[in-house]
This record gives sequence, structure tokens and C-alpha cells, in this order.
Amino acid sequence: MRRWLPYPMLAAFLFLLWLLLTQSFSAGQVVLGIGVSLFATHAMAILRPPEPGQRVRLKPLVKLAGLVATDVVRSNFAVAAVVLFARRQRVSGFVRIPIDLVDRNALALLALVITATPGTLWVEYDRRQRRLLLHVLDLIDEATWVDLIKGRYEALLIEAFEA
Repeated sequence: MRRWLPYPMLAAFLFLLWLLLTQSFSAGQVVLGIGVSLFATHAMAILRPPEPGQRVRLKPLVKLAGLVATDVVRSNFAVAAVVLFARRQRVSGFVRIPIDLVDRNALALLALVITATPGTLWVEYDRRQRRLLLHVLDLIDEATWVDLIKGRYEALLIEAFEA
């Protein structure tokens, strides 16, 4: 049963949510809802969420949330200034950053933080070399970006997930 339906409660919830959102209980919507819920639960099984016993420290995550919120606001203004008032030729580019994180959830959160911040984009992660490829809209100094990612975000994620 687990093989065909890895997360039965999630499947049931998604199926009911599908029917409520479509506001239709027709045979087609029921079949489509079952298909969507099966697909979503199998996708969830592939992602392999953490075991319930994994310990995550909340204090560093709260601090990280505050830093990310301020960085997103600051980056919005910086990107707007680059786009609207560009007095010099901007240089966008790629930065390779060595990453010490191992935990998959911490890496996913780092990807979310980087991509949610305007002007930066998580492009690729090489698991073997543990290296991140980051695209930056206005690249001035690569070392600054390496220090920012490693010192500001990665350190807190290691403290929260791996320490």
C-alpha cells in the first residue's frame, strides 16, 4: 500500500482540496483529482522529506529570517537603482562559491533564500565538488559574494541544521 500511496493522508487532503477548489464533483473532476493527488504524493516521496526526529534549531532560523527580510528589501532598492538610474555599465556574472552544507533541507533553504533575493539566482549546485554557481545582476567583487553567502547565510544554516 505504501508503494502505491506513499502519503495517504496527504493524498486524501489534496483530493478533497481539488474538489473544493474546482467546485465540481463530476466524474471527470474526481478522476483528475485522484490523478493529481497521486502524482503529488509520489513527487513528495521522491523529495524524501526529513524524518520526524530530525532536530532543527529555531534560533538561527529566526535570525536568518530577519537577515533575509532586510536583504530582500535592500536588494529590491539596489536592483531598482541599477535598472532605473544606471550611470555606469553594469556587469552581470557568475560566481562559484564553495559550500560546506551537506543537509538537503538546508541546501534547499539556501536556494530559496538566494533566489528570493532580487538580483541573485541559484543556477547550479555540484554535489561532488560541493560548489554553488550563483548569477549576480550587478557583479562588482566575487569575494564579497562568497563572504556574503558563506558568512551570512551558510553559517546560520549549518548552526540550525547540522550543528
